[in-house]
Amino acid sequence: MTDTDDRRCAWARNASELMTAYHDTEWGRVSHEDGYLFEMLVLEGAQAGLSWSTVLNKRENYRRAMDGFDYERIAAYGRAETDRLLADPGIVRNRLKVASAVRNARAFLAVREEFGSFDAYLWERVPAPVVGHWTSAGQVPVTTDLSDRLSRDLGRRGFNFVGSTIVYSYLQATGLVEDHLEDCPAKPG
Repeated sequence: MTDTDDRRCAWARNASELMTAYHDTEWGRVSHEDGYLFEMLVLEGAQAGLSWSTVLNKRENYRRAMDGFDYERIAAYGRAETDRLLADPGIVRNRLKVASAVRNARAFLAVREEFGSFDAYLWERVPAPVVGHWTSAGQVPVTTDLSDRLSRDLGRRGFNFVGSTIVYSYLQATGLVEDHLEDCPAKPG
């Protein structure tokens, strides 16, 4: 193990190459692309009750099975498409999670209609990235007032699998919350 490995956020230490690459180059980085924001919403919802490594290992299968996370196409999915997804061993074949991806695509489109983009909706609620200044993994919260508020608002807008813990993880993944440990070499400057 190198010094860099020792200083990485605890969940990325001794991790697979895929997890390490995700941690080092993607997690906590701001994205303003609605396609990516939707992809992460689907993946974070799929993670409920599972490990992130399980979902991350299935990410390419999700991309293939869900039309590259094209939210407009997914919003139009009917029974045939959801049955096809439920039969696909490359993704998490949970009926509620698959239905959630379709439902969330429809809600995502409604938010885009109202705000111009999902990105605009999010950044109206989080005007600047929230930066954690944590020195140990035990300090990093799993929910905050922000994730509680956003979770409730998303729920009112028709989204599901958006409990506060999932939403906080989503905020971290998409860079609205930056929670790399202070000495983590991947912490954005």
